Amino acid sequence: MKAYILLLLLPLVYLTSCTDNCEQTRTYRKYTSVQLFISDIRQPISSAPPQSLVEPGKLYVKGQYLFIVEVKKGIHVFDNSNPANPRAISFLPIPGNVDIAVRDNILYADSYIDLVALDISNPTAIKEVNRTETGFTNGRVGRTYWSYDKQTMKIYDQREEIATETVKTDCEGTFNVLPYLVPIAWFGRYYESFAFADVAYNSVSAPTAPTTGTGGSMARFAITSNQLYVVNNSSLQLFDITDPATPVKGKTVNLNWNVETIFPYRTNLFIGTTTGMYIYDVVNPAEPKQLSAFSHVRSCDPVVVHENYAYVTLRGTSTCGVAGTQDVLDVVDISNLTAPRVAKSYPLETPYGLGIDYPTLFVCQGNKGLSVFDASNPLDLKVQQTFANVNAFDVIPLSKTLLTIGKDGLYQYDYSNPVALRLLSKIDARQPN
Repeated sequence: MKAYILLLLLPLVYLTSCTDNCEQTRTYRKYTSVQLFISDIRQPISSAPPQSLVEPGKLYVKGQYLFIVEVKKGIHVFDNSNPANPRAISFLPIPGNVDIAVRDNILYADSYIDLVALDISNPTAIKEVNRTETGFTNGRVGRTYWSYDKQTMKIYDQREEIATETVKTDCEGTFNVLPYLVPIAWFGRYYESFAFADVAYNSVSAPTAPTTGTGGSMARFAITSNQLYVVNNSSLQLFDITDPATPVKGKTVNLNWNVETIFPYRTNLFIGTTTGMYIYDVVNPAEPKQLSAFSHVRSCDPVVVHENYAYVTLRGTSTCGVAGTQDVLDVVDISNLTAPRVAKSYPLETPYGLGIDYPTLFVCQGNKGLSVFDASNPLDLKVQQTFANVNAFDVIPLSKTLLTIGKDGLYQYDYSNPVALRLLSKIDARQPN
């Protein structure tokens, strides 16, 4: 019997011993656990010297000033009175910051579970004036998740890094299982080519409130009248900002899971989720009323609106969609807000954020660049120009200056002539080591 077993094992030994050993260089995402005491994130916030832009986040403009989020780190402040030469003024260190909005001289920023109000009347000496809990105890930023434990009073977060290492393979592109399976699973790694992650770079334009600023389509903050609207993964939280320096927590509206963006237009809110778009009436700003829910395949979907049409980009990715889902730009007829319908779909590779200054529509395409469309006829969009050499995540078209944010930094273009945009300046993002 022993001899029989030995004979059975010999072919296995032979196959193993004959496996060639090769090396391959792999690039992957590495996730490291981070723990923060709530007392650490609640240190008073004030202006610090300017810092290099490393991981650009959401973009917001108020008057001559430009605010760029450094994801989970804080806010870069620039004097953009001359878009051809933006000047760094200061940096605001805010742990866990992802979103911003401005009313009068008060800037609102999230800091994990808190909403922080900062006085920006002197942009060189910004200071914290108020802080209140949002009621949110968890959140998602791109591929990372954070949560708050009330018992330990700790924030549990993740740090994402792009790492490169050389590994041994069997010369056919697969790993030798025993040396690498455990470390990969333990550190939460998975292999894929690098792409600009959905870090939720959102800010908001509030056309009904002239004292607010302007932001992009990937927003999770919005201001209408005397209300600040904040969305997280599954709900809409209201704050009364009648006194801008003292936001008062108001109503909570439960939404579907995987809420991504919020866009205010006139007396309505358009809320994008991975499975559809909600339309709310805010004629009474303190009492949002749902008008309709528009469903689509699971995908990432920022939205902007002009008159009777909403423009929605749908992107199937591993972070918020179903891999293999077709990437499209949907034009949705909202002439009847209670019954929105797709009027036209345009195939478009990896669409991200978008912005419209009618009749010009700008659509970001991640590392595929930026496309400019003539939207005079929404049912017959015409490409006017494309930029394949930029990384574009979100845009703000403002007074014929286009601000475009992406992994490699901020671009500003003069779009007085939509068929021939002219680069004014670029703020480079320094890639992390």
